[in-house]
Amino acid sequence: MTNDRAARAAERRWESFPPAPEALPHPVLDSHTHLDIVAQDGGDPATQIDAAAKVGVDRLVQVGVDVASSRWGVACATDHAAVVATVALHPNEAPRLSDLDAALAEIAALAQDPRVRGIGETGLDFFRTGEEGLKPQERSFRAHIALAKRVGKPLVIHDRDAHADILRVLDDEGAPETVVMHCFSGDEVFAAECVRRGFVLSFAGTVTFKNAPQLRAAAALTPPEQILVETDAPYLTPMPHRGRPNASYLIPLTVRALAEAKGMPLAEMCHAISDTGNRVFGPW
Repeated sequence: MTNDRAARAAERRWESFPPAPEALPHPVLDSHTHLDIVAQDGGDPATQIDAAAKVGVDRLVQVGVDVASSRWGVACATDHAAVVATVALHPNEAPRLSDLDAALAEIAALAQDPRVRGIGETGLDFFRTGEEGLKPQERSFRAHIALAKRVGKPLVIHDRDAHADILRVLDDEGAPETVVMHCFSGDEVFAAECVRRGFVLSFAGTVTFKNAPQLRAAAALTPPEQILVETDAPYLTPMPHRGRPNASYLIPLTVRALAEAKGMPLAEMCHAISDTGNRVFGPW
């Protein structure tokens, strides 16, 4: 494909994204995104980084899910000042690996890079993994917990249909100083357990969905200093654009929903999210 044809194709892909929302009154971060998927589809991550900055999303956390995406994230964070990285094996990745120990060793090596600010996404996923995959998932999860404590970086948790077991393993191993519950999906009861343990709850576009009152209730009881916001882009696009591609520039829609759920002024919500992001992931 020629450069002109590639540019036109990229423009068509970008046209499939929703229009930009109104900018936020104070900058925030996207605590969990996957710019590597944009790159795999032929898009330019810099385009999405710039679009996010224009609406007040000035910091992005690029999240690893396997060795390849973790390597990519470190390189992206090195090239783009607005991006920091996390590295890990996704729980659904662990049972597929022929040599889990070798992959974990690679993640541990990448974790030493100063542009890596977290270990994740790791955790448990009982939705897609069958009974035979649960032991390697849990072994991988425990190894990531140990790594996060060893390198002194926050642990970013993937939790799908596994709330009780996530807490069981964290309590058994001893949680790192900072734990982020990525794309929080629990109810008020689970949120209260996480808050009591000092975890940070990161809310995605799902908190805007009409059929998710439990998420808004969970956000309402979570202290502002324990809240982050994310896209999990290109997934989980917030309303009113559910079903279309997601990107970091759509974060303002989720922030506004959180402010409403909390009964907080929007600017105050933005400041709280920004401060929490800096505390969790460090300066960009």
